[in-house]
Order: sequence, then C-alpha cells, then structure tokens
Amino acid sequence: MGRSLTSIADLSDEEISHLFDLSRIFLEVNEREIPKVPALRGKTVATVFFENSTRTRLSFELAATRLSADVLTFTLGSSSVSKGESLRDTAETIESLGADLIVMRHSSSGSVKLVGSWLDIPVVNAGDGAHEHPTQALLDALTIMDHFHMNSRLDGLRVAIVGDVLHSRVARSNAQLLSRLGAEVNLVAPPALLPLDLSLWPVKSSFLLDEVLPQVDVIYMLRIQTERFSESILPSMEEFSRSFSLTANRLGRAGKGAIVMHPGPIIRGLEISAEVADSPRSLIRTQVKNGIGIRMAVLYWLLGTDRDRVDPQW
Repeated sequence: MGRSLTSIADLSDEEISHLFDLSRIFLEVNEREIPKVPALRGKTVATVFFENSTRTRLSFELAATRLSADVLTFTLGSSSVSKGESLRDTAETIESLGADLIVMRHSSSGSVKLVGSWLDIPVVNAGDGAHEHPTQALLDALTIMDHFHMNSRLDGLRVAIVGDVLHSRVARSNAQLLSRLGAEVNLVAPPALLPLDLSLWPVKSSFLLDEVLPQVDVIYMLRIQTERFSESILPSMEEFSRSFSLTANRLGRAGKGAIVMHPGPIIRGLEISAEVADSPRSLIRTQVKNGIGIRMAVLYWLLGTDRDRVDPQW
C-alpha cells in the first residue's frame, strides 16, 4: 500500500501546508465557468460509505469529478454486505474492479486503517466511528485561516469546540490539527460528553460555555450524536440546550469578531439556533464550499502523476 490519509497524524507539517496551497488553487478552479481540470483523467475513485452522509460523500464525488476521475459509488443497502460479505471481501472486490483509491466511512473506529492494510491502493478516511475525520479538520483549518487572513498557521487564535466531544471524530481531528497549527483549543461540554481522560489531548477543557465565549475567536459547534449513545447519558436534551446551545443572545457575549462553525448536519434549535446558523458570523456554508477544494487537493496529492505541483495550464 502506498500513501493514504487515515489520520491527521499521517501528515507532516510540510504536507499540511502543501495541501492548503493545493486547495486554494482548486478553489479557484471551482470558480471558473467550466470548473474542471484533467488532473486525474483515467483514474477511478470509489466512495464506500457504510454510514449515511450528505456533505462528505457528495463533496468527495464532486471533487473527483472535477478532477476528471471516474467515480464508483458503493451503496450499503444494495451491496452484498446484506448477504454476509465481509468488509475485507468488499474492499478487495472494489480494488479488483479497478478503483485507484477508496474513500471510506464506517461506524467502527480504526476500520479504515485496517482496510488500507489489506489493499495496494490508497484509502482516505471519511470518518471512522468516533475516531477521526481528517479532511473535515483540514477544511475547517483552511476556513479559519482564510477568514482571518493567515497563510499556513493559526498562532494566537482561540477555538472553542462545543457539544458532544465524546462521540465526535471531528473534535478529535480538529483538536490535533488546530493545536499543531498554533491555535489554543478549548473543549466545552457537560462532563458526560467529554472523554474521561484528556491527558493526551493538546487542549484545555471547560464545563461552562458562557464563561468561555468572551475569550474565543472561533465557536465550533458539534451535533449531539444520539445514534452513538449506548444509553441515555444526558438528563435531557432540553437541559443540554439551555446550557450549551448557541443562541443569538449567547453569541452576543462573544467578541465582535468571533465566528461560528459547524461540521453538519445541523440540528437547529438544539445545539445552535436558526438565527445564529444563518447569521453573517456563520461560516457553515463556507466550510462546505472549502470542502470541495480540500478533497480535490487530497485526491490529487494521493493520485496525481506529479502530486507535488500543479499544471500552470489548468
């Protein structure tokens, strides 16, 4: 197996910076009248999602198409998995069909890396359980950088990641990446939704959102992932919302330059109000747009014939 992307830890600082540079080039491509380049013509990208997805799956498929790659789409409901086919057999079948790269989402932590160990083609982690989601962290970092007019670092910025940290692969990848880039990261959640041991996390933590808000530049809200709860670990959703939902009134306590982010899907009225989600301070739609550029960059970096540069004729 060659180079893959299963974790933020797979990337060196130089590679992270290079992916940001590539992303900005590909975002410019997306603004053209014909937003397509022949960078991966003849390549085949397979999207293999064992969990439902809207933004990530469509983003990867659009990224592959705009690079002129062919796309194989794996649908769990109509696959042989329902007949008992193993994960390994599914992955090896897709490789044998001619896929040059697999983008995979699965409910089990570590599953994407395991699949990568069986194959001779790159794999990209599009979310494995509550473990990691590296391309989401990359697009989030790019969004923050460009908003604050930074180039490749986030030194001095203060980020609050708020909500269901315990079950969030987005929180794990973002905590790693944003801290590496120089940001100060604070995880804000009720005790039941924070990991018991944060000693290996490069972060601070807090149980009080109202105390943190005036001190941060980025308020990153997370969805409550009830599908990952083995039992009820919160007294009530109403109680959570009273203390941790980002309302317009609560946003008013933050600094005037503070921005709002969310990986989606949004549960309006629970972790964030509709007024805040749609406000000028929200960069949620910008995150979605930047996701295409980041995923084009990742696919090109892994599959391009000259992946450390781009063709000036594009």
